[in-house]
Amino acid sequence: MSSSAKRRGLDRGYKEAAVRLVVEEKRSVAGVARELGISANLLHRWKREFGELGKQAFPGKGHFPAEQEELRRLRQQLRDVTEERDILKKAIAVFTPKRPHDTSL
Repeated sequence: MSSSAKRRGLDRGYKEAAVRLVVEEKRSVAGVARELGISANLLHRWKREFGELGKQAFPGKGHFPAEQEELRRLRQQLRDVTEERDILKKAIAVFTPKRPHDTSL
């Protein structure tokens, strides 16, 4: 696939079929990639994802496996809580009266 070509969305079935050609039919990654018009690196990545995640591989745009979704949610929650903490620190600094320094020691 040329670098100037538009990025195309390939569905889950297409990716699984490509991986099956390599795994089940014992065909070379380079040969299958060439036939399909995709890069061999992309097909290697699909094969690795399918091997690691099985049926949860290739969840689609915006859909993540349960563990990734939980990690994404927890990171967002951490960002929110950190932001709230920083706002409260600034508010305390603004509303805390400043005391003159006691120099008579």
